[in-house]
Amino acid sequence: MALRVSFLSCTACRARVLRNRPQWNVAPLPARRTFSRPAFAPKPVIDVKHIRLNPGLYSQNCVDRNYPAHSNAPWRILEAHEQWLALQQSARGLRERNNQLRQTLAHAGSHEADENDPRLDREAVIKEAKTLKTELSAVEQKEALLQEEIDNLAQDLPNLSSTHTPVGTEPEVIGYINHHPEPKPSKSDRVWRSHVHIGSELGIIDFAGAAQTSGWGWYFLTNEGAMLEQALVQYALSVARKRGWKVVSPPSIVYSHIASACGFQPRDQSGEQQIYAIEQAEKDKAKPSLVLAGTAEIPLAGMKASQTFEDSELPLKTVGVSRCYRAEAGARGVDTKGLYRVHEFTKVEMFAWTLPDNIEQEHFTVPVSSTSEAIFEEMLSIQKEILESLGLHCRILEMPTTDLGASATRKQDIEAYFPSRREKDDGWGEVTSTSICTDYQSRRLHTRVRLEKAGRKLDFPHTVNGTALAVPRVLAAILENHWDERNYTVTIPAVLRPYMGGMNAIRHEKHGTGSY
Repeated sequence: MALRVSFLSCTACRARVLRNRPQWNVAPLPARRTFSRPAFAPKPVIDVKHIRLNPGLYSQNCVDRNYPAHSNAPWRILEAHEQWLALQQSARGLRERNNQLRQTLAHAGSHEADENDPRLDREAVIKEAKTLKTELSAVEQKEALLQEEIDNLAQDLPNLSSTHTPVGTEPEVIGYINHHPEPKPSKSDRVWRSHVHIGSELGIIDFAGAAQTSGWGWYFLTNEGAMLEQALVQYALSVARKRGWKVVSPPSIVYSHIASACGFQPRDQSGEQQIYAIEQAEKDKAKPSLVLAGTAEIPLAGMKASQTFEDSELPLKTVGVSRCYRAEAGARGVDTKGLYRVHEFTKVEMFAWTLPDNIEQEHFTVPVSSTSEAIFEEMLSIQKEILESLGLHCRILEMPTTDLGASATRKQDIEAYFPSRREKDDGWGEVTSTSICTDYQSRRLHTRVRLEKAGRKLDFPHTVNGTALAVPRVLAAILENHWDERNYTVTIPAVLRPYMGGMNAIRHEKHGTGSY
């Protein structure tokens, strides 16, 4: 249960709260971000006040989400704010004294001044004024450093978790799609093959050539494999478009500060590389740093950075097709075999901006009627429609706190059954993910919405993202689940056949070509 601490106006009470804060054995904070924020970057507007009001809640949230290095950050924010307030008080006193000296000098310049008045020692007054100026400059510098520290600590905190999200490491199974193809393996004589074996046999995946060309984690899709990739993309787009989603073709290279604002860092909490940073020539070192997008979510979110929506424009639903790049550092074992975990792949991604859930209310309270949750459910229904029509057996999971990325308040994954993964997780493997991010991204990207019903007040829209279709894993699941060992064929799901020239199966060349 999250520890809730109410912020008290009394300085002594705030000091007591700081003294009584929980103590955890935590790792040192990760190294600061390796890129500098350019002048044109959107200015983050983090709700630091809410963090100060609830340091215990944010601290416990870091522990629940496996961000132990950040668990003391909310308390440090509160402590730094106290120091900042003290400096403000000190600066106020210095400014008041400086104003008195100005008045004294002005009085000294008047003809009515008494020359014997000791206050009119101009040299002493000017000397004190210079000293005050130096002291005030030092105080203001300390204030700026504290404010920068507070802002940086606040920006790096993960989003608060939803009340729907299980605390811990175990997801909650909330539903299934289609029937299990082999519910009782001991009574089945069906021969299962890995998609690596099937792809090689059918001549539609080339791992060896890719290893020579690019190394581990890359692949060639050839012949019907390449056609199947395009069919999956077109089918996913058709399902989203009929629901009113607008198609966008986003760039694959984005500024580092955009990726960071979306919750993606070039390195994770363990210091391992997760997204590819683009090395810049010496002559370009002064330019803003760039990274390869790990998902279309990043450029789609950045598309509306520093812009303001009218409330009538929301929800705005977009779906983008892109190449995605993942460093996948530290990933080893069964996940690395074949198409399950690769460095580059095609994905169809849904991204939407919605109205904030609680207009005129504290934005972290549980909503009664949520626009973002409605879009969240729509994304899930699109995913279910696609996976069900592809004939894949899947389970739907409410993901736990430790599995949420920095930006998500809630996340549901859908896992498909992969026969080749039966020795790991009983064959389950993630194929889609859907997240509500509340105003985490819009605050960091300075994307706002003008609320007409609230007197044209400016607020921050909520963002929701979800996978419509990640090609490699779904393609692998289709090969494994629709493989016919007797005929050496893979049956193509009926919904994909119009995008493959009517082909209904991919056959081994020794057993004949694909059927039409």
